[in-house]
Amino acid sequence: MCQLSNFKYTMEELELIVASVTQEMDAAIKHQDHAFQKIRAGRASTAMVQDVMVEYYGALTPLNQVANVMVPDAMTISIQPWDKGAIGAIEKAIINSNLGFAPNSNGESVILNVPPLTEERRKELAKQAKAECEQTKVTIRNARQEGNKELKRLEGVSEDLIKSVEADIQELTDKYSKKAEENLKLKEEDILKV
Repeated sequence: MCQLSNFKYTMEELELIVASVTQEMDAAIKHQDHAFQKIRAGRASTAMVQDVMVEYYGALTPLNQVANVMVPDAMTISIQPWDKGAIGAIEKAIINSNLGFAPNSNGESVILNVPPLTEERRKELAKQAKAECEQTKVTIRNARQEGNKELKRLEGVSEDLIKSVEADIQELTDKYSKKAEENLKLKEEDILKV
C-alpha cells in the first residue's frame, strides 16, 4: 500500500514538472507575440505606442489610461487626451520613448504620422524580429533544461519513467520552437510586404 501511494506522489511531481515547463514555454511565446506587436510593419497601429508611459500628475501612467488612442488611417495614430492639459506631457513621453515619431498637436489631440518604411528599415526590422525569435527559443530551451534538472532531483523514480518524461519535455520544446519560427515567418512576411 505504501509503495502505491509513493507512486501516486511521484506521478503528481512528474505532472507538475511538465506543467511548469509548459507554462514557461507558453509565457515565452506570449512574450514573443507582445514584442512582435511593437515591431511595426509599415502600417499605423495602437500597439506601437502601448508601452509609452506619460508623467501625469507626478506619476508614470500608461498612455491608454490618459488618452484615447485611435488609428484613423494606415499612416496616422491619433491620441486624444481626456484632459487637454496632458498634451505636452504626452508629446514629451512620445519623444522620450525613442519610437522615431515627431508628435504634432492641434490643441485637441496629438497626431503621429507613421512614415512609410524604406527597404533598409524593413531589413532592420526583420533582423530585430529574428533576434526576438532567437531569444524566445533560448527561453524555451532553458525551460526544457530546468525541467530536466527537476527530473534528475527526484528520488526513487525509475529510469524508464524519467526518460519518458524527458521525451515529453523534448516534444514540448520542439512544438514551441516550431511555433516561434512560424510566428517569425509571418512577421517577416508582414514586414517585408510593400
